[in-house]
Amino acid sequence: MNDSDILEYAAMQAPHCIEENYISDTLFREYGVYRGLRDENGKGVLTGLTRISELNGFKSVHGQRVPIEGELWYRGYRIGSIIDSLGKNELGFEKVAYLLLFGQMPSDAQLTEFSAKLGKSRRLPTNFTRDVLMKAPTHDIMNMMTRSILTLSSYDENILDDSISNNIRQCIELIAVFPMLAVYSYHADNHYNNMQSMYIHRPKPELSTAENFLRMLRPDSKYTPLEAKVLDTCLLLHMDHGGGNNSTFTTRVVTSTGADTYAAVAAGMCSLKGPKHGGANIRVIKMMDDIRGHISDWNDRDEIRHYLNDILDKKAFDKKGLIYGMGHAVYSISDPREIILKDYAQKLASATNREQDMSLYQIVEEEACDLIKEKRHIKTGVSPNVDFYSGFIYEMLGIPRELYTPLFAIARIVGWSAHRLEEKIGQGKIIRPAYRSIMERKEK
Repeated sequence: MNDSDILEYAAMQAPHCIEENYISDTLFREYGVYRGLRDENGKGVLTGLTRISELNGFKSVHGQRVPIEGELWYRGYRIGSIIDSLGKNELGFEKVAYLLLFGQMPSDAQLTEFSAKLGKSRRLPTNFTRDVLMKAPTHDIMNMMTRSILTLSSYDENILDDSISNNIRQCIELIAVFPMLAVYSYHADNHYNNMQSMYIHRPKPELSTAENFLRMLRPDSKYTPLEAKVLDTCLLLHMDHGGGNNSTFTTRVVTSTGADTYAAVAAGMCSLKGPKHGGANIRVIKMMDDIRGHISDWNDRDEIRHYLNDILDKKAFDKKGLIYGMGHAVYSISDPREIILKDYAQKLASATNREQDMSLYQIVEEEACDLIKEKRHIKTGVSPNVDFYSGFIYEMLGIPRELYTPLFAIARIVGWSAHRLEEKIGQGKIIRPAYRSIMERKEK
């Protein structure tokens, strides 16, 4: 579709566009504007209230902001405690989804009923897979899913019903079909664009979200209890992260306009696909690929540290001066999600003979934290975030990279749904922040 004449015109106009839209950092400071809705210390501007989740990386001591071990809470429960409460092979996605949506940990009967409703909802409209997912396939699975979400709205006979009960129904059905949208979109792309064999496995109502994802993805539909457990844990850790993360906030902004569930979730998808948000773990994987290719001895800390220093100095990898997977906008000393994922990464590495890779990850983690703190003069501490090990885990599970961000969406649709319902019930006002105009008037 690219027209060479239009591309040439665009290239000619680009310098003018840049010149007329550039705003210097000094002006933001002059007018007291918090870029990215964060102050100069990185603390987010307070824009709303929520009962759904809480994350902390600091506490106040005698009026001073003091860094602490990172905390993540779902509906009053610490995320680590939730995961510890599950049995060895018990999968918790459905239980925690109920908790986030309805505010209470389900009883056995409530969990059985909710899981059955999800299982029953794991179906797409007749011929939807053929007519929507298999037509115009693309490597961009997130865009495919977003298109599919909006298309599903045309199959909803009650799309105009804005009641809370109907919104709950729509959220449950979207949570249920997200794995299908992701996996089937991948298979369609793999078949038509990569010339690979096509296979479509139907989900089983009695299986969990993690089990169904692995079952639908793999040619033989087989998986181990450990693989299902690790993937389930990844999904739990990505379900929600407060109302201020970009995709959740986007979902709440669109919800505040009165838009329907499909539009709000599609907006969240568009936000999540950005490399600064849901695509971050792919950057980590690519960086680690680069490190493997340039380090002769994976056990040589001095060689690894030297190369990491080159990355920070914009001499290596993508020349952007960033070690991906390090640091977080809220957490300082530690990211509680990363601590949990690291433990599961070690278990999976032992089961898949990837101990050498795991050792390299650990050395990079330790040396990168030290280097960044030293070179950037960071006093509050630097720690790896959830993205550092998540991509490695997906790699060990044999999950294609095209599905890394969609997996994030499969988890986060639960959080988006909970925040959408909270926005509709508890807020009731359109979100409309102000922008200060610095436009120069050209006429009196």
